[in-house]
Amino acid sequence: MDLILCHTTADFDALGAAVGLTRLIPGSKIVLTGGSDPTVRDFLALHRDEYPLIESRSVNPEKIRSLTVVDTQQRDRLGKAAEWLDLPHVTEIIVYDHHLGQESDIPARRSHISLVGATTTLIVEQLQQQQISLTPTEATVMALGIHVDTGSLTFDQSTPRDALALAWLMQQDASLSVISTYRDPGLSLQLQQLLTESLENLEYLCLHGYTVAWVTLKTDGFVPGLSSLASELVELTEIDAILLANEYPLSESDSRLTVIGRSQIPKTNLNLLFQPLGGGGHSQAASLNLRGVDSQAILKQLLDGVKAQIPHPPTARDLMSSPVRTILPETTIAEAQRILLRYGQSGLSVVDAQGQLVGIISRRDIDIALHHGFSHAPVKGYMTTNLKTITPDTTLAQIESVMVTYDIGRLPVLENGQLVGIVTRTDVLRELHQQRDEDRGRGKAKRGKSNINLPQLQNKLAPQLWQLLTTASQEAQKRGWHLYLVGGAVRDLLLADATGSLMIKDIDLVVDGFHKSADVGAGVELAKALQQLYPAARLEIHGAFQTAALLWHKDPELDSLWVDIATARTEFYPYPAANPEVEASSIRQDLYRRDFTINAIALRLTTPRSGELLDFFGGLLDLEAKQIRVLHANSFIEDPTRIYRGVRFAVRFGFQIEPQTEEFIHYAINSGVYDRTAQENSRTPALQTRLKTELKYILEAPYWKSALQLLDNLGALQCIHPTLKLDAELLRQLRLLERCLRRFEPQPTLIHWEMRLETLIAHLTSQYRAKVAKNLQLPEDSIARLKNLAQFQTEVMTLLPTFQPPSQVVQLLRQYDLPMLILIAVQSPREIRHQIWEYFTVWANMQPLLNGNDLKKLGYKPGPQYRQILDDVVAATLDGVIKDKTEAEEFLANHYPQ
Repeated sequence: MDLILCHTTADFDALGAAVGLTRLIPGSKIVLTGGSDPTVRDFLALHRDEYPLIESRSVNPEKIRSLTVVDTQQRDRLGKAAEWLDLPHVTEIIVYDHHLGQESDIPARRSHISLVGATTTLIVEQLQQQQISLTPTEATVMALGIHVDTGSLTFDQSTPRDALALAWLMQQDASLSVISTYRDPGLSLQLQQLLTESLENLEYLCLHGYTVAWVTLKTDGFVPGLSSLASELVELTEIDAILLANEYPLSESDSRLTVIGRSQIPKTNLNLLFQPLGGGGHSQAASLNLRGVDSQAILKQLLDGVKAQIPHPPTARDLMSSPVRTILPETTIAEAQRILLRYGQSGLSVVDAQGQLVGIISRRDIDIALHHGFSHAPVKGYMTTNLKTITPDTTLAQIESVMVTYDIGRLPVLENGQLVGIVTRTDVLRELHQQRDEDRGRGKAKRGKSNINLPQLQNKLAPQLWQLLTTASQEAQKRGWHLYLVGGAVRDLLLADATGSLMIKDIDLVVDGFHKSADVGAGVELAKALQQLYPAARLEIHGAFQTAALLWHKDPELDSLWVDIATARTEFYPYPAANPEVEASSIRQDLYRRDFTINAIALRLTTPRSGELLDFFGGLLDLEAKQIRVLHANSFIEDPTRIYRGVRFAVRFGFQIEPQTEEFIHYAINSGVYDRTAQENSRTPALQTRLKTELKYILEAPYWKSALQLLDNLGALQCIHPTLKLDAELLRQLRLLERCLRRFEPQPTLIHWEMRLETLIAHLTSQYRAKVAKNLQLPEDSIARLKNLAQFQTEVMTLLPTFQPPSQVVQLLRQYDLPMLILIAVQSPREIRHQIWEYFTVWANMQPLLNGNDLKKLGYKPGPQYRQILDDVVAATLDGVIKDKTEAEEFLANHYPQ
């Protein structure tokens, strides 16, 4: 016998799922383990014979073969039927449920648990996969299960999967009239009387803009359908959350308490509150049943829990951009347009000489003035002066109301009469969109803000690093600032194995606190404060970029750690490949100036929203998709080193460069903008020092060959020189270089990444080599080597074939240093390379058969001639003239008689 078990007081979702399973498990029977919801009971009074239902008392436990439990993971919700779970002869136990985050005590061999609005949806999906058709009565009860548990797709836990399941059930001829009748059957006479009583005794509190209500009903016995009463109260009173308690006696000394909870408040989770008391349900709908308890104490505990969960509503302080870009009333329309274009804004705040806000001018106002030929007119003639303003503590709801009422797209934020920020319509829409995504609880990455499990993150990071971040956040918080971990550190943490202890060596922190009177030196101030607490760190301050750095060198705990601390800033490139000009700004603008979406994620470290992830550009989605996507179209034109960083990240993480990003790379390279800007400007750091830095990161990494290949495929080696290509010959030279570095350098002394870079540059025509090396600001010896390479290679290739004795080869080659000979070798024919190889591995290491002491014993007086004598002995040994010490002494007697 195969049984399908519904939980006690079965609802339509449990029944609908069970009915569907009878089609997936032919011959199975449904057991209502402890009655049903009143509406379900009324439905079954007419339709019971349509479904294979049996009474639990008619079950012979000895004949049970398998058990399938629907819509619960708790055995205590199965009544006495829970005993069947422990029968030794039951071969299989399966669970179907849609309540995530619950600890199951059912010994299931298989579980089908997914975040959908109704368990019935999971069954529908399996029916579709197996192409099983339903009868109209089967489709109807299953559709009722989805309708009731999702509020006809209006509850926050509803998903597209539920909608698709409902659509399929309609195709199976589910009866809409029956669904309409039982989806909202109205209240019974008893519940109507309790509704009146509840409305008279309902108590309220308001917190953070939300209304919470509670009431305790005392009845003579169990009241079916209290969940409908709770929903009706929410609808009638327009409250945001309710706790409905019903207490009734079981005997003179015992009583039962039932509590129904409903919440429409974002981020509240009633399931978490009810579970410790033995109840459960969804985040926004839960219930519990207790015996012999203090009802008021339980209600107070639950009420306190709801209050603790209610989130602080976002305020202007959280949404605004700060500091605000301002202009004076006398600024011309043309200049205002230039500023808008430079910073990509849709409007500007106008302030007087004292910094007082006097107006706002929008892009539309400026466009109209330009259209009429008033580019030289002052903005004061076109700005809006009838302003609506808000304070930093104005809530999101209030901001939205002002914008809608007055059709305003930008609201200045004033504190003590001073302009401290601006909130735009985009800021509001982004926040509302993010709240909607969070409320749905899909568990999928979305753009905007989301929360991360900080303890889980802490487990990924080395403890000493976590302590440093905690200390930094505490110091920032003392000053009223926000502190964010940004960029690569956040990316690496999100990608890291949850069981590791990641020791990040390069950390970027950003201070965002202009709404709390922080000036542009906030990052520097915080760095100085941390240096007082970590005296082993060296402090460096870069005033031009408003940053400071703390550096540790071989510290016993922090090793060689580099922590950059900056004030949130925006940047502007005066021309392609230049160093950017930076200005203080907001964290959002700071993230926007970064290179790729996966590096434009910030983790807030300071309370009250510690653990909040800021992802305005889809970086989390790109991490999931394993792709490298640039933030804006002109990114590579402004800074070609971003091409190299993109390649580095792609190869390092095994990601793909997103197709449009690749198109932007090709466009930037093929446009010729780098050549033009190099000719027009003496300083192009992105093609000089910053490019060298990126080349260093790539060429010293284990994946450097793959990175070079990808750079060549993109045509990006042209950033080094327009003629540079990774052709077959250059690949051969790079392979030879690696062999040389392994064989010729037993004690590593060369900087391998520099040798790889010199080999790349040496592949260019000789006239370009020194110029490229200077442009990349390589060391003087590298520049000299590349400058002289052609001349020295010609000497070697001309003379070496004419030398037969090894001593002559040694005499020629010893005048060149090791890196020069390596460059010559990798570019020379096999015969020349073989002789250089022989020189390195054998001849250069040849020791004289005699030493200075031997010469002294033989009667030779110490002096400069010793060197010449020993050199001649070595040469004779190399040429095979002498083979042992005796022959060496005879050689001296013949050539250096005393």
